[in-house]
Amino acid sequence: MQSPESSSSAAPVLLNIGGTKYATTAETLTQREPDSMLAAMFSGRHTLPHHPTTGAVFVDRDGKHFRHILNWLRDGAIPALSESEHHQLLREAEYYQLLDLSEVDFSYACIERTNFSCANLHKAKFRLVEAAHSSFEQANLHECELTGANLQDAVLDRANVQSANLQDACLTGCSFIETDVRSAHLQNANLTGADLNGANLEGANLKGAKLSGANLQGANLQRAYLREVDLRETDLTGAKLGGANLLGAIR
Repeated sequence: MQSPESSSSAAPVLLNIGGTKYATTAETLTQREPDSMLAAMFSGRHTLPHHPTTGAVFVDRDGKHFRHILNWLRDGAIPALSESEHHQLLREAEYYQLLDLSEVDFSYACIERTNFSCANLHKAKFRLVEAAHSSFEQANLHECELTGANLQDAVLDRANVQSANLQDACLTGCSFIETDVRSAHLQNANLTGADLNGANLEGANLKGAKLSGANLQGANLQRAYLREVDLRETDLTGAKLGGANLLGAIR
């Protein structure tokens, strides 16, 4: 026999999103993303205004993309969308504070100037994405696939990029201040002019990477693989290089 609480969470919830009607359950709206705005709204802690006739809760947002939000909450599915639709959907996800994007495949998408700050992107795929000027500040990018991605001028300060694959990525002008980049794969990545002040690159593979003009003050490069790395005009003041492989590095 179901408890009153479980029965209530499975009861139908009617939503009016910008004029488009949806039916779902409180369970769907709260389980996958417990820290989201929707989870807070339908947690039972708040009294929500309902339409006097239909009983629907009104949310003044774009109703077109909410079906994708619901499908994400139901089964974690992300649809194949055009570049403009991808931007619009991410904007809606940001509004609803849906931050768990782990294992989502963004490959080949144009997501420039997108805000992923504090998002959980564990094992997400960003192959060959156009994500220049985007923010990944304090995001979890652990074991992400970013091969060939364009992250020019992106902000990754204090993010977890441990064991991520950034081979051949364009990271020019990126900010990696105090970022955890341990054991990351950065072979042939272009980090020209990047700010890696205080970054932890211990054990990272940077073979053939371009670091000319980069700021590596106070960075931890212990046991990093730096063969054939371009270090011209790189600021290594206070950097830790114990056990690093610098064979063939250009200085």
